[in-house]
Amino acid sequence: MNSDRFVISRLSFMMFLQFFIWGGFFVVMGSYLLEVFQGEEGLNTIIGQAYATHNWAGLLAPVLVGLLADRYFNAERVNAVCHIIGAGLLWYAAGVTEPGLFIWVMLAYFMLYMPTLALVNAISFANIGDADKEFPKIRVWGTIGWILSGFIVAQTILGWIEVPVLSAITGIETDIQRTSIPLYMSAVISLLYGIYSFTLPATPPSEKGKKFSFKEAFGLDALKLLTNKNFAVFCFSSFAISIPLAFYYARTNDFIELVAFGDQSASFMAIGQMSEVLFMVLIPFFLVRFGVKWMLLIGMLAWTARYFLFGLYPDSVSLLIVGIALHGVCYDFFFVTGQLYVDKKAPKNLRASAQGFFNLLTYGAGMLIGNYLLGWWGDTINLEGTEQGWLEGAAQFWIMPALLALGVAVIFFLFFWDDEVEAENLAAEGVSPLSDSGSNELQTGTVS
Repeated sequence: MNSDRFVISRLSFMMFLQFFIWGGFFVVMGSYLLEVFQGEEGLNTIIGQAYATHNWAGLLAPVLVGLLADRYFNAERVNAVCHIIGAGLLWYAAGVTEPGLFIWVMLAYFMLYMPTLALVNAISFANIGDADKEFPKIRVWGTIGWILSGFIVAQTILGWIEVPVLSAITGIETDIQRTSIPLYMSAVISLLYGIYSFTLPATPPSEKGKKFSFKEAFGLDALKLLTNKNFAVFCFSSFAISIPLAFYYARTNDFIELVAFGDQSASFMAIGQMSEVLFMVLIPFFLVRFGVKWMLLIGMLAWTARYFLFGLYPDSVSLLIVGIALHGVCYDFFFVTGQLYVDKKAPKNLRASAQGFFNLLTYGAGMLIGNYLLGWWGDTINLEGTEQGWLEGAAQFWIMPALLALGVAVIFFLFFWDDEVEAENLAAEGVSPLSDSGSNELQTGTVS
């Protein structure tokens, strides 16, 4: 049974706001930190630690969701409170000029934000009829929100169309992404979104009266699946490839800003999300032709190629755009295909735990280590956050994650040999990459 169009529209707007907020400040946060903390010792480490806050929160998010939203309170109300309090934290963070305090404030913010990624999925699934058909239509608005936030912060659509919304509101004509305005913007939208969340369809706790289990919340029930060699290799590779992934999210925007696109860089970063949408649609087509192993391997090698392009050709605008556009292959071929593989591999009673465990390994542990590694590496090579500093240090900085990704790809190629028939069956069954059997259990995997 299809859901009411009005309900679908309201849930789509919810998803749009959810990711508009995140994309509005997260993409440009590295550039902002370079500006506000310039002259601070260990600036690269500060940036890495700031980005690591969302990984720490991602690790702990299942506890908040499991204890509150699943057992005691309606999901839409928890979502509302998280975003209203989060709005205050973002507003406060925009005025902080001490690195340690900024990091702690952002950790507090993400402790509220990351659980809402699961909440918006829970609200959606509880209020639609056919999840396979209707959820993708809702979820895509999250990616649209992320893309639009980049255009608004950059005040342009890829340099072709001017979008002077923020300058009109604030009167500031300078490089807005290096100011606190994106944080203030996200704070305001978060407040409005929190109020709006109170009007969303009621979503009572689904596990009311059930005893809370840390093991189940963190997906640790899926550990028994590691006795399967191929699944163990897949899990190790997922964890390891997420370490170099952190380099992209934390440092690409300030890198391309300084060497190529200036204050329009946030707009060009949105090319990655456009690519993601395109390849998401094409996943069933590629699964039939390549199978799981080659899809996953191509995703890993795309990481390697992207970082090599960044490192070896920092002065080539066209190759930088190619590197950004590879995000669709990097994300969809590995993470979305990986989520489908997990769903196919795990017994039905362990699918939720297996998806949670996959997210714990990737967006939790893997990217957490990656963010600390990129900070340490940047300071080790004395990377300066200037145009000249990036042009001189790009090779050293980006070749390291490129080699890490290549090493993981080699290990995966040598040791992962699963039944390719599973991939064909998976595609033949018409499983949607954005259906509830995919990436909807924790869900940090929607980061685009």
